[in-house]
Amino acid sequence: MSDVVQILRQSRAKGWRIATAESCTGGMVMAALTAVAGASDVVEGGFITYSNNMKISLIGVTSEVLLEHGAVSLEAAAQMAVGAANRTGATLCISVTGIAGPGGSEHKPEGRVCFGLYVAGDIRMETVEFGALGRDRVRQAATDHALSLLLAASL
Repeated sequence: MSDVVQILRQSRAKGWRIATAESCTGGMVMAALTAVAGASDVVEGGFITYSNNMKISLIGVTSEVLLEHGAVSLEAAAQMAVGAANRTGATLCISVTGIAGPGGSEHKPEGRVCFGLYVAGDIRMETVEFGALGRDRVRQAATDHALSLLLAASL
């Protein structure tokens, strides 16, 4: 059984709703979730907050966090997940923000992606260094990882 089907099945069994807040993946996590027929009874919706302005206005990331830590940070990922959950009423929410490339910097290299996972009021965060795999591969790796976090949380 695919991970997405399991995420939806487990969330359905628990009465959970799912939301996403995505930056570097541009909606790829939500696209994977909604590719399965019947997902609408579990999936609430998602936000593509590519710019800092959208992170602030749509899901409530604070300008202070963005100025102090940047959009690619655990702090921003946490606020993205909580903000999306608060705005949708979702029980399970994943956020993804990172540097898909090309480019990056010494302090924030290409392939660094931060994740926020909101589960019924609890927030977990992690950073994964995928490396300079190229834009498409970093985005796919980030999407796959986000889905694995949702799967683990739904079990």
